[in-house]
Amino acid sequence: MGRRSRALLGVAVALGSVATAGALFAGAVTTRVARTVVIPPKKRVQDTRVLSLAEDGATVVLSANADSLLPGEYSFWFDQGKGHARLGQIVDRGVGTVTRKVLGVDFGDLAVARHGRFSGWFYLSPKELGVPYEDVRVQTSLGAAPAWLVPAEQPSTRWVIQVHGRATLRQETLRAVPVFRRAGYNSLLISYRNDGEAPPSEDRRYALGDREWLDVEAAILFALDRGAEDIVLMGWSMGGATVLQAATRSRLSSVVTGVVLESPVISWVETLMYQGEAMSLPGPVKSGVLTLISSKWAKPLTGQAEPIDLARLDFVARAAELDVPVLVLHSDDDGFVPSNGSRELAAARPDLVEFVGFEIARHTKLWNLDAGKWEGAIARWLRERAAGGVRSADDRGEDAQPAA
Repeated sequence: MGRRSRALLGVAVALGSVATAGALFAGAVTTRVARTVVIPPKKRVQDTRVLSLAEDGATVVLSANADSLLPGEYSFWFDQGKGHARLGQIVDRGVGTVTRKVLGVDFGDLAVARHGRFSGWFYLSPKELGVPYEDVRVQTSLGAAPAWLVPAEQPSTRWVIQVHGRATLRQETLRAVPVFRRAGYNSLLISYRNDGEAPPSEDRRYALGDREWLDVEAAILFALDRGAEDIVLMGWSMGGATVLQAATRSRLSSVVTGVVLESPVISWVETLMYQGEAMSLPGPVKSGVLTLISSKWAKPLTGQAEPIDLARLDFVARAAELDVPVLVLHSDDDGFVPSNGSRELAAARPDLVEFVGFEIARHTKLWNLDAGKWEGAIARWLRERAAGGVRSADDRGEDAQPAA
């Protein structure tokens, strides 16, 4: 072999090594992201700095970011979840800072906190709502899962089952109790597999609604045993994907008379691609993540007991299967789950699906931004559903926005 041939061979080997290294790196990134999608997080990112607390504790100065600049009232977790405060409206803004009212500190010392994160929960227990409630346990196929049962003001056969989102707990759903209680509904706020409260699945992995709906079915059975005759399902974010599965796949779906969705995942493919774009992931990595979580052969990489059927979780494609009224509440600047799917679902089924749009609210913080509009939309929808119909888009007036 001549000198030139040996040189070319060396270049080819070097390029091959680089290509192999690149492929291995891309594969490692794809696997890591796929595992992040299905593994429940142990910690949440504290992305807001606590700069100072007023001497009287009435206000707190925070670093300015997308969450801390939101109008409204929010939970604020600090000290890695060991502290919790409730923050009110913005009272001042500086260069890179924002000052908010402190409505109360439930536990922890906000004065020594350095970092925290905003949440839409606001309430931590039904006790804070000032209504009677019962700690109950819903018997699922994996064991007994804790839940709260808040009875209606008067004895009622109407129930709503509230389903929280990914990486949160049933406290997220407490905000909906008052409006449903005033409308005559018993509220069942459930936990489900792998949320840290309910019994975990064997693989301890999220199925993005593809199997969590079985725990919603167990909650439906619980409600029926307690005398329910009319059941509405409500879900936040991944909880929205979960209740849609229950409403269409459960053997008990005939007793489900309506669905309310807040910041819901209507299509996981669209949502994960959107999140991948926000993370600046290359196209092959984004599509690779979808392939891994939906393939049997990827079990050693993701740890999933079963692949996720992403097509089954696409309710724009499955819109024709809906047969009960659906109310969708979503902010167009969600930032985590795009509102496109919600709008497309409403456009596909204007006979059953009503879309109420928000702005500025971001993900699952619609009530926090504008509780009046949020509760008003649900109360009106419940009244109209009870009266026997869903209004057409032309009749909805200012409460709703067009689906496209």
